Amino acid sequence: MKKTILCGLCILTAGYTLTTSMPVRAAELVRPAAQEETGETQELLTAGAGELFAVSLTEDEYKRIARNAEGARWGYTDLGICNVQENNLNIRKEPDEGSKLVGKLPKNAACEIVSSENGWAYIKSGKVEGYIKEEYLLSGFGAEQKGREVAKTFAVSSANALNIREMPSLDAEIVTQVAQGEALEVAEFLDNGWIKVYLDDEEVFVSGDFVEVKSDLPTAITMTELLYGQGVSDVRVDLCQYAKQFLGNPYVWGGVSLTKGADCSGFVLSVFAKYGVNLPHSSRAQANSGTSISSSELAPGDLVFYAKGGTINHVAIYIGGGQVIHASNPKTGIKISAYNYRTPAKMVRILQD
Repeated sequence: MKKTILCGLCILTAGYTLTTSMPVRAAELVRPAAQEETGETQELLTAGAGELFAVSLTEDEYKRIARNAEGARWGYTDLGICNVQENNLNIRKEPDEGSKLVGKLPKNAACEIVSSENGWAYIKSGKVEGYIKEEYLLSGFGAEQKGREVAKTFAVSSANALNIREMPSLDAEIVTQVAQGEALEVAEFLDNGWIKVYLDDEEVFVSGDFVEVKSDLPTAITMTELLYGQGVSDVRVDLCQYAKQFLGNPYVWGGVSLTKGADCSGFVLSVFAKYGVNLPHSSRAQANSGTSISSSELAPGDLVFYAKGGTINHVAIYIGGGQVIHASNPKTGIKISAYNYRTPAKMVRILQD
């Protein structure tokens, strides 16, 4: 049976409301009779805002259109969300568990579902495309609901060197600078045009004039990001691969657990402990361990330190390819960043090989 159903579909992205109007005949605005609105239909009716059009659709047709419009959030048409309890989901070249790995899909990461057959889904996520087991993938409304739960809002630097300030004022002290294109998670939008953001485990401020605000979901990790250059010792390679197993695990101030939670120096301490290296539980103290090196000497397994007001307050492990892995903050947990996502203050070699 055909129903006259309000079709007002709204997509929220990058801090803006984008109204999607379906290519259908506009008619007189009519709300369906209350007795015809099932709980599921009512949820769909209130899912969006903007212009409302009364169109003749079956409830299944309406749900399909609503699902596609909601899935178009964050740039996806048929949104999938990785549904694993921990670690990452393997992405393979062919729909076979023995096939070559082409990437990893972290917990709660998003993908475009291209097709699915025989228990495998062919997906595209970030720079990776390939097959994953369909049983570990949320789709449809489940994916959209999870996406709304886990999506984060970021302030992306549009300046060559974005000043990070201690207070929301051009007169405030500059804590550090971040490179163009670096994304900082938004904590709060202020009325004066400034944005409070998370920089590792601190709340700092950036001017809204020099950033682009967007909402996004995490995506797949390429195998290139997991590889290392020639000449790197087996110990260094193994240490970095070991550290990457804990991507996405929680940040806990004062913690040293790689699974239940660690802070930046606790993460480094625990990773290096596996290789028989004892380090203090303090980024400042760790910076005084080992041998100072230059950025041109950085190799996987070296430590990169960052400072606030000249004082070391954060540490990360260099993993090659211009990237570090670190326990960033309670919002993002253990993550991978560009090694110069903020200005490095010092680089240290702990492994002497």
